[in-house]
Amino acid sequence: MAYDPVIKICGIRTPDILDHVIAEGAAMVGFNAFPKSPRFIEGAGMADLVKRAAGRIETVVLLVDPDDAALDAAAASGAGWLQLHGRETPRRLEAARVRTKKKIIKALPVGSAEDVAAIPAYARVADRLILDAKPPADATRPGGLGATFDWTLLTGLDRSIRFMLSGGLDLDNVARAIREVRPFGLDVASGVEREKGVKDKALISAFIANARAAARE
Repeated sequence: MAYDPVIKICGIRTPDILDHVIAEGAAMVGFNAFPKSPRFIEGAGMADLVKRAAGRIETVVLLVDPDDAALDAAAASGAGWLQLHGRETPRRLEAARVRTKKKIIKALPVGSAEDVAAIPAYARVADRLILDAKPPADATRPGGLGATFDWTLLTGLDRSIRFMLSGGLDLDNVARAIREVRPFGLDVASGVEREKGVKDKALISAFIANARAAARE
């Protein structure tokens, strides 16, 4: 059955790429506030981009295990969503929503059936979920590593739980992801870059076009 997946382009750092993502009709755009990421953007630059995006696209700030001060700073940017991409518990998600009065996305690592079993507890408190590839133990950051995971792990997940799929998506495999997983949405960062942290307009356009074409089938 045809559908229209929510598409989020994450790790935006420049006005021209932001404008291109909006022109291509993506639903969400993400700004990375994690200093160890090649997509990190300083607070002032982020606030400028959030302001530029206002009324044109939904905006998300990505944080990893933020303390309250980091939550406050992200909320002050004006973005509509906060994405928690660390080891945050369901209780921490609830506290973050109450504190910031923002909608909360929780990114969850998937690498085993045990990881999938943990998803429902987060689904009860998050406004939206992103299912990402579980990073290796020695990874310096929790996502944006360009690695996929075994999508068949999700076959046992309650289909009433809507989620965005992430982890190693690019213009070559996004159609297969749509056909095999049928996620509510897609979240891409490294898969639309010509080098780490540098987005490519042609790759963004091709990714969105390929996703939409597959979703119409």
